[in-house]
Amino acid sequence: MIEALVPGNVAVSTAYGDAPDVRLFPEERAAVRKAVAKRRREFATVRHCAREALAALGLPPAPIVPGRRGAPRWPAGAVGSMTHCAGFRAAAVAGAADVRTIGIDAEPHERLPERVFRMVARPEEAAMVHELSALRPDTCWDRLLFSAKESVYKAWFPLTGEWLGFLDGSLDFSLDGRFHARLLPPDAPVTEFAGRWGASAGLLATAIVVPR
Repeated sequence: MIEALVPGNVAVSTAYGDAPDVRLFPEERAAVRKAVAKRRREFATVRHCAREALAALGLPPAPIVPGRRGAPRWPAGAVGSMTHCAGFRAAAVAGAADVRTIGIDAEPHERLPERVFRMVARPEEAAMVHELSALRPDTCWDRLLFSAKESVYKAWFPLTGEWLGFLDGSLDFSLDGRFHARLLPPDAPVTEFAGRWGASAGLLATAIVVPR
C-alpha cells in the first residue's frame, strides 16, 4: 500500500509480521537492550525493512539508530522514514540527492479513541472529519487524521530539528487520496506539506515525500 503513495525513486520494503533472526548492528542492539521483547522485535523487523530498501537503491547495509526524539539516523546519502503498527512494519528510503525528507505512517483501520481525537484535532479538522465521515463512512477519518499528523512530524523533524505538536498543523483531506498540511508555528522554516493516503487490508497509511 505504501508503495502506491510514493514516487518511483523511493524504495519501500514492508513486512506483515516480525522477521525471525534479524541481525542488528551492535549500536542498534544497545539502543533496545532495556526494551521489552515486543519492542525489540518491532525495532529489528523495521530495520530489516530499511536495509532491504537501502539495498534496492544500491546502498550498503548500515546501522540505523535512534537520534534526537527517537528519529532514525540514516546513513550518509539516504533519507527515509519507518513505521510499525500491529501486524505491519515498513520503511521508505530515497537518495538524499533526490529527496529532502520522507514521512510515512501506518495505523489499524479502526476508530480513534474519542479522547485521543480531542487531543489531536483542531476545530476545523474535527468539522472536516465529520463531513467526510458522512460522505464516506467506510473510512475512519479520525484515525487517518492521526496517521497524517504522524507523517507530517516525521517529515518535519529532519528538516527543522524542532518539535511539532499535533495542533501545530491544520490538515485538509480530499477523497482522491491526497491531503495538504498547513504548518502553523510562527516563523516556521517549512510552511506546508503535500501528502497521499490509502486504505487496504485493514490498514490506513499516509506518506509525504518532499523532492530536492
